[in-house]
Amino acid sequence: MTAEHPAPAGGQRASDADREAVVDQLREAAAEGRIDLDELDTRLGAALVAKTYAELAPLTADLGPAPQDAGKPLVLRGGVHGTARTGRWKVPAHIDVDAGMGGARLDFTQAECRLREILLQVDGQMGGVRITIPAGWTAKTDEVDPAMGGVKDRTTAQRLPGAPLIRVTGTAGMGGVVVRHPGAWERWKLRRGTSR
Repeated sequence: MTAEHPAPAGGQRASDADREAVVDQLREAAAEGRIDLDELDTRLGAALVAKTYAELAPLTADLGPAPQDAGKPLVLRGGVHGTARTGRWKVPAHIDVDAGMGGARLDFTQAECRLREILLQVDGQMGGVRITIPAGWTAKTDEVDPAMGGVKDRTTAQRLPGAPLIRVTGTAGMGGVVVRHPGAWERWKLRRGTSR
């Protein structure tokens, strides 16, 4: 396909990360008793050989996120020394981040999230906000005031079926806002960590 005639979204080729995300969702659904082990085996087999998004989508279409109370917003303040939310953590519907001088870093790659959309309100201040989201998740950053630091969205627009959308609002301040997917080294570390 050429740049003028891109493939339809569902017909685009799925990556290893896309297949892994579906496999994780299926295993979690089985652990919760939403599908039985025979159905898990069948769906896992289909996920591992899927070539396109259109082949992956039906495997999780009936496993949409379970209802979750929005709860209280998560408030992070960078202050002088900075703040980070990484590793395994539960993602609320609303996150309020003030980077301060030390900056703020949010890594969603191992986070537990059953929401379709997360509102992330940022104030980049001097330290800036750095956000890492898994492949298959998407970000919407056009509501952020770039101010002096600017906004860099290095994510792809390929949203995996059922994956969350991070809607970023607020101001980039002087430190700026960067949203990206994990790099090759980070993906390798994640795979190594989950294989232990």
